[in-house]
Amino acid sequence: MKTRIIKVQKPRGAEGETAFGRWANSSSTEKDRLKELDIWEVPSETEAAAAAATESILTPLREAGAYLRSSDIPVAFPTETVYGLGADATRSAAVKGIYQAKGRPSDNPLIVHVCDLSMLRGFLQSGPPETETETIPAIYHPLIARFWPGPLTILLPNPSPPLSKLAPEVTAGLSTFGCRMPASPLARTLIALARAPLAAPSANASTKPSPTTAQHVLDDLSGRIELILDGGACAVGVESTVVDGLCDPPVVLRPGGVSMEEIRGCVGWEAVEKAYKDQAETGGNKGTAAPRAPGMKYKHYSPKARVVLYEAGFVGGGGGGGGGGEVLLEEDLETALATTTTAEKGGRTVAVIRTGRWPAAAGLRTSELKTDSQAQELGDNEDVEVNDATFVVREGSLLCSADDTAVARLLDVDLGRDVKGVAHGLFAALRELDRRGANVIFVEGVNDGDDIAAAVMNRLRKAASDIRI
Repeated sequence: MKTRIIKVQKPRGAEGETAFGRWANSSSTEKDRLKELDIWEVPSETEAAAAAATESILTPLREAGAYLRSSDIPVAFPTETVYGLGADATRSAAVKGIYQAKGRPSDNPLIVHVCDLSMLRGFLQSGPPETETETIPAIYHPLIARFWPGPLTILLPNPSPPLSKLAPEVTAGLSTFGCRMPASPLARTLIALARAPLAAPSANASTKPSPTTAQHVLDDLSGRIELILDGGACAVGVESTVVDGLCDPPVVLRPGGVSMEEIRGCVGWEAVEKAYKDQAETGGNKGTAAPRAPGMKYKHYSPKARVVLYEAGFVGGGGGGGGGGEVLLEEDLETALATTTTAEKGGRTVAVIRTGRWPAAAGLRTSELKTDSQAQELGDNEDVEVNDATFVVREGSLLCSADDTAVARLLDVDLGRDVKGVAHGLFAALRELDRRGANVIFVEGVNDGDDIAAAVMNRLRKAASDIRI
């Protein structure tokens, strides 16, 4: 199977809303604000230039929408969080295609993506279509008003068979399903053109770091899917927050792009609690507890390299390798060097990801660290690649304290102190260091609280082989 990448132009204007479509009730009440999304099907003849520009943007989306209606092979597309792997959530064969392409366990439920509230209400409706009764539980109305469209997934009751319109594979046997309305106009337009809600987990091979660019998707799924829509790098960088308002008190099942602090600012959610460190997540009941939301049971987000996570409160252990650093445990570095060999491709490669407090290279003794641009100036272009992330990889040699001989190649990434920037670059950094042949990646954790830092640390703890507390 040949995989194609189709570039989707980024329209100009306010987030591209007028190019991709508009809310039919934008001037109506708050309740109807997101009721129905209109796609520009036949622009006015007096707007010929605008119509041509709009059609050039919509053409690949029309192709992908038609493909989703007729094919059982999923399509990768960008959202504001990460790239998703979408298929018609109403057709079992199509949803099974997601699990097959990703190699995803069948008991891991999928999130359903909708383009507007009318589409969502249609799947909650248990009576005649003309029934006007509100089907979205009232507890979610404040969240929808504030955070939709956006990186927030809500857990909803799935009508019992035969009334349920969702394929059973979406819920993995649960009586509920997760749903969100993406902030990306491109994603919403694709859903509208597919004429069906899309079940869409992240578009990566199962357990690997989530993809934030089309290239990441291609790296994992080339030959497994036929179509990737390239809309550029994702803005948030971590998946959506998943909440359950069907219990009392309401809980956060997965931290993500909307913080718990923000959620607590909504009526009815002041007492929201964390529920993503239960037995199913920590492994205490592994294999028997059904995950209530994606990301609660299995190891996720892991690169090929061994990841050693140092929690933010960890007190340094002397720097290992004799470089005078006060960050890493000496035994960690010794283990890293002992378990790799210079005969491996590229030799031993140690990598460091910093988030603000660690010194360069975690304080290890190194040769001069060169940035990509410096490497290009020196004529060494072999490992230089421009990426969409907001970080650079600096490279040098890890030196022995006794005689300054090189014992390994060292890669250094600084994601900065801004936790949103860390979230934006995290998955891309893990993938880039994998691409460059890192054998072990030492990561500086951030102080996780009730903001997006909780999502960063949740992902890092799932990616880590070892955690230093």
